[in-house]
Amino acid sequence: MILLAVLFLCFISSYSASVKGHTTGLSLNNERLYKLTYSTEVFLDRGKGKLQDTVGYRISSNVDVALLWRNPDGDDDQLIKIMINDVNVENVNQQRGQKSIFTGKNTLKIIGKENLEALQRPVLLHLMHGKVKEFYSYQNEPVAIENLKRGLASLFQMQLSSGTTNEVDISGDCKVTYQAHQDKVTKIKALDSCKISRSGFTTQNQVLGVSSKATSLATYKIEDSFVIALTAEEIHTFGLNFLRTVTGKIVSKQKLELKTTEAGPRLMPGKQVAAVIKAVDSKYTAISIVGQVFQSKCKGCPSLLERWQSTRKHLLPENLSKAEAVRSFLAFIHHLRTAKKEEILQILKSENKEVLPQLVDAVTSAQTPDSLEAILDFLDFRSDSSIILQERFLYACGFASHPNEALLKALIVSQMDTQKILVVKAKKLILGGLEKSEKKEDTTMYLLALKNALLPEGIPLLLKYAEAGEGPVSHIATTTLQRYDAPFITNEVKKTLNRIYHQNRKVHEKTVRTTAAAIILNSNPSYMEVKNLLLSIGELPMEMSKYMLNIVHDILRFEMPASKIVRRVLKEMVVHNYDRFSKSGSSSAYTGYIARDPHSASTYSLDILYSGSGILRRSNLNIFQYVGKAHLQASQVVIEAQGLEALIAATPDEGEEDLDSYAGLSAILFDVQLRPVTFFSGYSDLMAKMLSASSDPVSVVKGLILLIDHSQEIQLQSGLKANMEVQGGLAIDISGSMEFSLWYRESKTRVKNRVAMVVIGDITVDSSFVKAGLDISTETEAGLEFISTVQFSQYPFLVCMQMDKDGAPFRQFETKYERLSTGKGYVSRRRKERLVAGSEFPLHQENSEMCKVVFAPEPESTSNGWF
Repeated sequence: MILLAVLFLCFISSYSASVKGHTTGLSLNNERLYKLTYSTEVFLDRGKGKLQDTVGYRISSNVDVALLWRNPDGDDDQLIKIMINDVNVENVNQQRGQKSIFTGKNTLKIIGKENLEALQRPVLLHLMHGKVKEFYSYQNEPVAIENLKRGLASLFQMQLSSGTTNEVDISGDCKVTYQAHQDKVTKIKALDSCKISRSGFTTQNQVLGVSSKATSLATYKIEDSFVIALTAEEIHTFGLNFLRTVTGKIVSKQKLELKTTEAGPRLMPGKQVAAVIKAVDSKYTAISIVGQVFQSKCKGCPSLLERWQSTRKHLLPENLSKAEAVRSFLAFIHHLRTAKKEEILQILKSENKEVLPQLVDAVTSAQTPDSLEAILDFLDFRSDSSIILQERFLYACGFASHPNEALLKALIVSQMDTQKILVVKAKKLILGGLEKSEKKEDTTMYLLALKNALLPEGIPLLLKYAEAGEGPVSHIATTTLQRYDAPFITNEVKKTLNRIYHQNRKVHEKTVRTTAAAIILNSNPSYMEVKNLLLSIGELPMEMSKYMLNIVHDILRFEMPASKIVRRVLKEMVVHNYDRFSKSGSSSAYTGYIARDPHSASTYSLDILYSGSGILRRSNLNIFQYVGKAHLQASQVVIEAQGLEALIAATPDEGEEDLDSYAGLSAILFDVQLRPVTFFSGYSDLMAKMLSASSDPVSVVKGLILLIDHSQEIQLQSGLKANMEVQGGLAIDISGSMEFSLWYRESKTRVKNRVAMVVIGDITVDSSFVKAGLDISTETEAGLEFISTVQFSQYPFLVCMQMDKDGAPFRQFETKYERLSTGKGYVSRRRKERLVAGSEFPLHQENSEMCKVVFAPEPESTSNGWF
């Protein structure tokens, strides 16, 4: 009998061991209470990793875990109870000392009675094969507190074998990889794979965009199929692509450690978990373990009207060149995004014309349904009385960081339902209008629209107008083609462009021909295409030959993509000889660097084309920003003139005999084509302008632009909520002028750029009762001016080109804070400022001493050559 009893006990023991050896996840022993310590802490800094530079907080507690029910049909189906107690909140930075916001505060006062009671109410976790089947809690608990319990409960979901799978926990539905090594299991969560509903948006252009990276690693130490120690770390980093000083880092850690076990509750009987839960407490309900969204309430915050009253003075016209104007603009957009339509409309209706344009900039840039409805109600598009405000609205729409269906619907006046149909409607509006337009003004309007839309379907129409169009129409069509990326400039497209340049079918203006040549050279040109372009030098009108020659030199000097094939062609003597490469003239082309580092570069380029009589035909100033393989056309300012030869009794160039007198300016700003500006049109208008002797600059664009706009809400696996935002704004003023003096036989063009820029990065981690944050901001005020002067009293003409970048202050600010919901806070501020010296950029290198002698420019100006 004794032997039989011993054999029975051995059988039971071996059976129990075999079951535990084959469990797929954590398994709790019957009638045991597991007593653990738990802590979650978060650090915020700029990524330098020094503890003394961080802000954050730690929430720690004891945790009791017990098995309530196990399915009689399998050990891998369990219901466990998790209860938090003895909660404490403290600084992660122990050097804070008496400055700690938690000094003299007990847990009840920090967290609040309602929150603390909710946090200490137990939750139930239904685990099947180690994975969460259901998460049970009480209804109507504070969301932020519920998330903290979700973060703890999610740690109990794991598997004891290696492999990759998908799991649903507080972070969402995520791809997870396990690596099992004896008594240790590591869990790597691919955070970028997590599917979770969170608000957010970003700027589409990579140059102005934000790069972020997230990692999550948890290490379990296992004994007897249960965790005896766990450490988890989640890291989020971000950085502004083109400005590496705007960075941020969030480090979130969790730690769970088993202290002891003691006698626990007896298992509850039953085969259905639902009946067991009802028996435990009928108030329990199944809720999602995925983290839920919550917003902390702002106590004592001013209304939108009160915020506007403190912002308004900074947005007055006389203050727009200051960085403070941009900072106020960005802050007000932030408040507009939480405002209702009625509040916004009230402010719009109460303002005067002096500050209204800036207010329209801000309201449109907010890009919320309420702000859009408010601005559309306020603007009357049937009246010309508010045309300035209408234009500011349309410009702000053009720079929109994340345009939505409602905005597109408003712009094309459509009542269609889906985004896809709206896009089709917008395409038809542009392409159909261009195809059917009969008036030159309408054609020009649709071509400019296509210059922004860059629809691939529009290329055949552009080729048609480029080759068969007259004057400005042909020129706009070719410059629109110039904005398409190289893959869209196919061999068929280049056939048409070659016909235009070589005038195979009709005579074209040299502005059109040179643009066609530039597109060919920038779009993987063939050997024969390059050879034919180079052979044409010397056969062209004098200034056009000089222009094309300088374009070739610029390609070689700056090592542009076409430089290799150009060098191959130049090995042929028939192409590369003195007769062809010694042409005189005043036209020029030059490209250089504004700034350059291994990560990014800023370039400028200036090409200037004169008529045979020495009068400016076109000056084209471009500034590009490059980050990796991405690029952005930060600005382009083109001044064009035609039909002025009669003023000096000169002969027009071939194909330009019948051109009307005209001068104007066209600009692209951050890849957005702006409305062209006319200095004068027609001979009578020209004479009136000359007699008035006014050289006042004409404004091309002036206003406030939301340039960078990134917002990201992050659900940390600890249960805390993080927000990461980067906004960048500009106050910009671009103006241009053209002066023409018959008395002095001199012409002068000026393009002036004034800009104030502010970029603000902000990261916060919020538990609803305590918040930590880090603000990083950079600001500058800068100016760039280009002046081109031509004296045509003798031949060859004397030409002086100058480009100056003013000295600019560069200021950086860093603010770190910790703040309780009760109001007590800790703030640390740092400031760094330096003056970036003004720069002189070479535009041409021929006969530079003559420019200095004849024009005697001021010392800070850049004088780069008579030629």
